[in-house]
Amino acid sequence: MIYAIGDLHLSFSNDKPMKVFGQHWDQHYIKIKNDWEKRVKDDDLVLVPGDISWAMKLEEAREDIKFISQLPGRKILVKGNHDYWWNSLSKVSTMYKELDFIQNNSIIYKNIGICGTRGWICPNETKFTKDDEKLYNREVNRMEIALKSIREQVDKIYVMSHFPPTNDKLEPSDFTRLYNEYNVNKVIYGHLHGEESFKMGLQGVVDEIEYILVSCDYLNFKLKIIDRE
Repeated sequence: MIYAIGDLHLSFSNDKPMKVFGQHWDQHYIKIKNDWEKRVKDDDLVLVPGDISWAMKLEEAREDIKFISQLPGRKILVKGNHDYWWNSLSKVSTMYKELDFIQNNSIIYKNIGICGTRGWICPNETKFTKDDEKLYNREVNRMEIALKSIREQVDKIYVMSHFPPTNDKLEPSDFTRLYNEYNVNKVIYGHLHGEESFKMGLQGVVDEIEYILVSCDYLNFKLKIIDRE
């Protein structure tokens, strides 16, 4: 079984209570832990697309990573925009060998290629600066590198990205273009929080690709089944 849940926003080493964003966030990690332990088996896979820890430095993230590591299943993580502790793929992979990290690369799980990057906001009419354009183009290029690394090696391709693949109007982007070009099967992402924001995330099947929002508050802090593989 493959599950996913994003935006854990853990802060065991930092004073960052999430309930300031609403009472439903109060001790949210307990809700996640209870559901995770109830459903996930050791041979299952869990995808975590970013915003894992509020820690600013790698060492400060130790308790948050320990929390994830002690939960059942194999875990694959992608960097989010708040994951400042994640300073390089080699460093996080060396320090936390019990987890798998993806950053502009890919991992093969059975017959599925799982690849991804952090992503970035897509061009829109509200706010898209020259700096945003630079980061957007960089992340598109990185996503293509990740997709190329897995092409023709697997039966299915799943993409993990922290940011949504489109803007708030759900318009096509260079990301969705890539996903069509490389015959991606599923796109798993997070980043969006709150009822109004949830409407700004592309969901369902579009051009034979399934888009899945897995922000933990959107999922009511329960893991989403991605595949019964």
